[in-house]
Amino acid sequence: MDTDIIKSHIERLSRLDCRGMYRNDFLLTWEKSDDEVHATFIVAEIIRELRQQNISCRIFDSGLGISLFRDQSTRTRFSFASACNLLGLALQDLDEGKSQIAHGETIRETANMISFMGDVIGIRDDMYIGKGNAYMREVARSVAEGFQEKILEQRPTLINLQCDIDHPTQSMSDMLHLVNTFGGIENLKGKKIAMSWAYSPSYGKPLSVPQGVIGLMTRFGMEVVLAHPHGYEVMPEVSQIAAKNAAASGGSFTTTHSMEKAFESAHIVYPKSWAPFAAMEKRTVLFGNNDFDGIKALEKELLDQNATHQGWECTEELMAQTHEGNALYMHCLPADITGVSCKNGEVAASVFDRYRKPLYRQASYKPYIIAAMILLSKMKSPADTLDRLLETATPRIRETA
Repeated sequence: MDTDIIKSHIERLSRLDCRGMYRNDFLLTWEKSDDEVHATFIVAEIIRELRQQNISCRIFDSGLGISLFRDQSTRTRFSFASACNLLGLALQDLDEGKSQIAHGETIRETANMISFMGDVIGIRDDMYIGKGNAYMREVARSVAEGFQEKILEQRPTLINLQCDIDHPTQSMSDMLHLVNTFGGIENLKGKKIAMSWAYSPSYGKPLSVPQGVIGLMTRFGMEVVLAHPHGYEVMPEVSQIAAKNAAASGGSFTTTHSMEKAFESAHIVYPKSWAPFAAMEKRTVLFGNNDFDGIKALEKELLDQNATHQGWECTEELMAQTHEGNALYMHCLPADITGVSCKNGEVAASVFDRYRKPLYRQASYKPYIIAAMILLSKMKSPADTLDRLLETATPRIRETA
């Protein structure tokens, strides 16, 4: 068994200051220090290596991971379940339709009632601007109060599985994919990544993926370009964070209204549809007023607006304009594939098929990123914890002769 790589990662982890993650939540990547972000990547890699070498990663003998998905999910739902199970937690999904929430139970009450033996709560709430992240923080405050008042024996960690502002488990997984693809985080400095809007026949995809990408990738000295048609701006405060990050890291953050310009000489491209920020703000107001006729009218307006930008597609011709004609294509999945999942979409079928394996590899990092977020919030000395797992080397699968 070759454990030298794991030992090297643990030694690197021991030199980082990630004390602020202990008993803390993971809500936005830009709230975490550089050391904390790096620690998350390293712990994810260690856990991945341990599992590949058939070493158990169980740090819990019992306990509960609780998930609440207010939007549909495949990859993130199963990644959260996998991460909880890998660390030794059972999983319980909170179905709001089958709970007392439907009868008016308050956030404070629900948060405490589900958390008596809960160690982590994962929430996806990305549908309405100004609501999702605020809801997560209210849950976090509620369980913190429950712990302080000795109602709860432990304070559950809250993990943002996608909100209206950020999708940290996705962007962190994307970043780890880049680290491994380019042979180290130090090799990303100066690399150009095009985070580009792309056409979709649906209207309301969240802004949190592009915002997560520009909010994180700008921290590593990369040349980050945000491309979109007029009217498809992201949250201005996130753009300001990206610009500040780029200035601090020696990279750059620019915007353009040309997909072609964004792709030119890019090392990485990330064509992905999202809804206009202003329209999503309007949608939130309509929803708050129970104006469902207004929401239907807005949907039609946005679909018509989208249809005028069908040329924003990741084609072979655009890919040929990237760095050496061989940029890494990325997507959070599922992609709208032209001629496959829709008539016209975000990406040509030939481009998607050519990058299918790296796309699946990109998605495969998410369970380990989530597991790392949980472990760092629960272990006061994560390097020592991982060293003990390595030293004990309890087999995950116990084979018999």
